[in-house]
Amino acid sequence: MSENRGRFVRFEGRPAVRFVREYAHPVERVWRAVTDPAEVPTWFPSSYVFEPEVGGVIVFSGDPHLAGGEELRGEVLAYDPPREFAFTWGDNEIRMLLEPWGAGGCRFTMTDVLGHENEASRNAAGTDACMTMLDRLLAGRPGDGPNAPGAPDWHPLYDSYRAEGFPDGAALPSG
Repeated sequence: MSENRGRFVRFEGRPAVRFVREYAHPVERVWRAVTDPAEVPTWFPSSYVFEPEVGGVIVFSGDPHLAGGEELRGEVLAYDPPREFAFTWGDNEIRMLLEPWGAGGCRFTMTDVLGHENEASRNAAGTDACMTMLDRLLAGRPGDGPNAPGAPDWHPLYDSYRAEGFPDGAALPSG
């Protein structure tokens, strides 16, 4: 796999955190991992269901960091199976791009376009933990999500991204 660490980048002039992974699985397998409601909660902090069309509604639930366990609604910004999926998540945009790579594999790029630059360290740490959980799912060892026991601890990840100079200062989740 490549670029296991996130990078602080600009996406269309906005601050963002980007991760790139290369998997020995076909694009269709990785697509299923990031869009199937049964697989999403094994790696993403929220379950989500969505209307599979640009402009469709996406509904997030089950994230212990959402106030009172509330649902959060967003909008599908891009939906081009099995190549591109993007949506709003609060003030942020999550953008996933899947491309053929190597001999039948997939290059997966996930970009968290930030609502505020000071979220970079926090979101890089959280996304890093999520990407580790996605790696486990695709290796046949799914977990119970990045908020469950046994998931990577985001605290040392946060400290390491801050040490690398990623912008910080956003409120941190408890726990």
